[in-house]
Formats: sequence, C-alpha cells, structure tokens
Amino acid sequence: MTDAVELRAGALRCLLETDPPAKMAAIGALAAALAAGAVTVDAGASIAMQGAHADAIPGRPARPQLVAPRLVGRRSMVTVEGRAMLVHALAHIEFNAVNLALDAVARFGAMPEAYYRDWLGVAAEEAGHYAMLVAHLQVLGHAYGDFPAHDSLWEMVAKTNDDVMARMALVPRTLEARGLDAIPPLRAKLAQGGDLAAAAILDIILRDEVGHVEIGNHWYGALCEARGLDRAATYAVLTVRYDAPVLRGPFNLEARRRAGFGEAELAALQAAATARHISI
Repeated sequence: MTDAVELRAGALRCLLETDPPAKMAAIGALAAALAAGAVTVDAGASIAMQGAHADAIPGRPARPQLVAPRLVGRRSMVTVEGRAMLVHALAHIEFNAVNLALDAVARFGAMPEAYYRDWLGVAAEEAGHYAMLVAHLQVLGHAYGDFPAHDSLWEMVAKTNDDVMARMALVPRTLEARGLDAIPPLRAKLAQGGDLAAAAILDIILRDEVGHVEIGNHWYGALCEARGLDRAATYAVLTVRYDAPVLRGPFNLEARRRAGFGEAELAALQAAATARHISI
C-alpha cells in the first residue's frame, strides 16, 4: 500500500504524544492499522530518538507531579481517598508501561519483525489497563494527575537506551516482573477494603502482565543466544552494570513460571533474597 504507515515511526509519534487520551487513541489506531495490513515494519529505519525529540521522550502531561518514592504518601484502604491514591499509583505505572513498550518499538533497530509486533501489542494492552484504572479513578472522585507519583520504572528505561538486551533484561523481566509479585497482595488489600471493582481490574492486569514479562524473557533469551552469551551470567553482569534494584521476596513463583522463568533461575532468585534477609 502506497500510503502505509511505518510501525516504528508511528510508535514514536505515539510516544511523543503528551495528552493521555490522545496517546491511547493513537495506539489503538496504530494497532488496528497493523492488524489490517496498513502498516509496514522497517527494522533499519532511522528513527530520531535524540536531538529535538530527546527531551520530549516520554510524552506525558504536566501532572502528576513526580517525586521520590518515599514522598508519594501512605494509602489507607479504609478511606475512599486512600484507595484512590493506590489506583492512581497503578494508573501511573500503566501509563509508564505504555511509554516503555512504545520506546522499545521505536528505539531499537535491527530486530526481527516479530519483536516490533510483540511490543506494539504490549503497548495496546497497557493502554487498556490504563483506561480501566482511570475510569475507576473517576468513580472514586479523582482523575489522573490528582496525586503525586514516582518515576522509578522510567529511570531504568532511560538507563538502558544503549542496548536492547539490557532493556529486555532489566525492564520487562526485572521491574515488570516485580509486578507479578506485587499484584496479588495489592488485590487482597483492595478487596478487603471493599473495592471489588478495582480488585477485578488487577485480575486482568496480572493475567496480561504474565504475557508481557514472557515477551521480555523471550527476547532477552533470543538476544543472548544471538550474541553467544549465557543467560544467567549475563543477567548478573547487567544488574551490576546498570545498578538494577535489589529484588526481595516473597515471589509469585507460579506467575513467574508462566512468564518463562526457569526453575534454576527461580531457585537462585529465592536464595539471593534469603541471603540478603539473613545478612540484614
């Protein structure tokens, strides 16, 4: 088709969009165009992620105010505002996850076409999560931007701009995998607080996040194989090189297994967390 959109360039346009509803709509339109065959994929395209665009990535609204994690505030599940603060924090995580998936498409060239299709699919699902959480936030009397938020997830995205293998290792299969561990207790807190609608949204998010982490695991493994590197040894090196956060249990082992983590890796993860706990 002569008027076909190029996928990576389209992802960059979505990434630069600062208005959340417009961003989510653009992602939906791009995903629909890809499914309809109206999008080409050029792994060798020169995508301008630096220069004038560098300071505009990721595109996001002026609010919420970004603060250190310790300044986000306590969230009591016995009040509507406390539950709204938690739902807002989750919406912010999903908004960042939308942007990281788009960045993974636009930033890294020379990958197989399936890689770009996978990550656009992730962006579309994360956009759906964001939309559900924001809609529920409105039910609670608030909007996205009403509370401060932290930017820990995007900080690691920025650190790994130089290497797609590091990005796959340390964002989807490290930071997003922490979500597999965190969602069940958060769901329980919301349900105990009487917010069954929010709990049901977290059920959907957990189901989908297993697939997102699995995609990260798949591409990390493929890149290690292509470079002749050992997965476990390389991951250990990358966590030090990029100053990745220390992972602490308890871990959602069942979800991690479904997301592609092997038994040896899970055993090592638990052993390291136990050793850190004993040494404290």
